Amino acid sequence: MESQKKEILKSLKDGNKLTQIDAFELFKCWRLAARIKNLRDDGHQIHTEIVTLPNKKRIAYYSLIKEAPHEMASIT
Repeated sequence: MESQKKEILKSLKDGNKLTQIDAFELFKCWRLAARIKNLRDDGHQIHTEIVTLPNKKRIAYYSLIKEAPHEMASIT
């Protein structure tokens, strides 16, 4: 779980928007929403965009708004 969280955060930092399908294909993560909650609990600001497809199904896209302050400090 911890390594998935790090991989997801890195992808979001790189400017990618992630969906559940992306998370499974890239990181073998079945529970992206749970990992996003973990990242939010760590202080990261993550935006959720819900898109309704033509078939009426909905998909969540996650993107990073702002890193947690302690993460930014460890980079510099």
